[in-house]
Amino acid sequence: MPAESATDGGCTRTYAWVVFALMFCLLLSDYMSRQALNALFPILKVQWQLSDTQLGSISGVVPLAVGVLTLPLSLVADRWGRVKSIALMAALWSIATLGCAMASSYHEMLIARIFVGVGEAAYGSVGLAMLMSLFPKHLRSTIAGGFTSAAAFGSVLGVSVSGIVATHFGWRWSMGLMAVLGFVLVVIYFFVVTENRLSRSHPDHASETPVHGRVKLTPRALFSGLFPCSSVFCAYLGSALQIFIQGTLFVWLPSYFNRYWEMPVGKASIVAAGLVLVSGMGQLLCGVMTDRISGGSSLKRWNMAIGYCLALGILLEIAFRLPPGKLQLALLAPAVLFLASSFGTCSAIVAGATPPAIHGSAFATLTLFNNILGLAAGPFFTGVMADAVGLQDALRWLPVAAVLPFTVYLIGRRCHIAEARTC
Repeated sequence: MPAESATDGGCTRTYAWVVFALMFCLLLSDYMSRQALNALFPILKVQWQLSDTQLGSISGVVPLAVGVLTLPLSLVADRWGRVKSIALMAALWSIATLGCAMASSYHEMLIARIFVGVGEAAYGSVGLAMLMSLFPKHLRSTIAGGFTSAAAFGSVLGVSVSGIVATHFGWRWSMGLMAVLGFVLVVIYFFVVTENRLSRSHPDHASETPVHGRVKLTPRALFSGLFPCSSVFCAYLGSALQIFIQGTLFVWLPSYFNRYWEMPVGKASIVAAGLVLVSGMGQLLCGVMTDRISGGSSLKRWNMAIGYCLALGILLEIAFRLPPGKLQLALLAPAVLFLASSFGTCSAIVAGATPPAIHGSAFATLTLFNNILGLAAGPFFTGVMADAVGLQDALRWLPVAAVLPFTVYLIGRRCHIAEARTC
């Protein structure tokens, strides 16, 4: 019996990592479909005579749709079944990406991009909740940072591959390729992941409230679970304000290099993709480092969030005050290491303060904040500012935005200390 239990435990751990790998690849496809369009901005700007505001809108409408729909669709997924919901979402964003490849005008592209957002709306939150249920508590920052780092790696592949394919075959082939990848992953997912196999996983917190069953809560109980204290609200808000910077750079770096470094579209996409790749590596490393240093201490996680944000703001401020050139690039590289550090810190803070039974909805709330205040707002407002003063000057003001999440993290840390004293 002990040998059999050990074998079962090994199979369970192996299956958990298989699910992690597949969920990672799906999020990779998610962000490839989302970000591939950014490499095409210089082409679409000329072909369709678009303003920077319009370009920002067709990029920002995806996270806007994600932010608006993530919570209601996550609740539906909890009731209908996470496995089936994820398969449906991936199929929908792949179909919508194919629609982007067929668009013949700005308005058609905008509609197709809205449906990309609808398909992607609850994937991040539902997927992260599924993974949190498969792994032990002491790996929360690592799993959150590792899973969400697929956003950066997907952005890298999406932007770089899209730019290269568009240069040689045309921009429509770029979007079509992203759609095909999504369809392939949906088929693999359908045969690998099932509710029954997930329910047989037994991490070291398996004795807690079951997370694979259907959960029914009153609206008041749900709200209380999602916002149990002021510090959790600060985690939601601080993460979103830091993601504002990430969303802006992911969208506008290819255009920045194209306009001010005078790089061709393909090369600008590759250089921007390299920085996003560094960001993804930093996202994973920050998650691992946070777990190693913090252990089970939420206070230390707040300290890590504050430190990461401070480093990000200082390095970006210095980099964008320099003229375009190798020295600027040398400072942008270490800056973006901390760009997405909030995923590992804030996701773990939220997971530790909210009931496991509603983690899907809690991560959906975090996604809502991140997308509405971060990924949607950042590219759009930067595009408006770029139309007024130029993209270079708009990006030079971007580091000032780091003051906001830094301040919120300080407030969240103070609230956490006060809440701990009253417990």
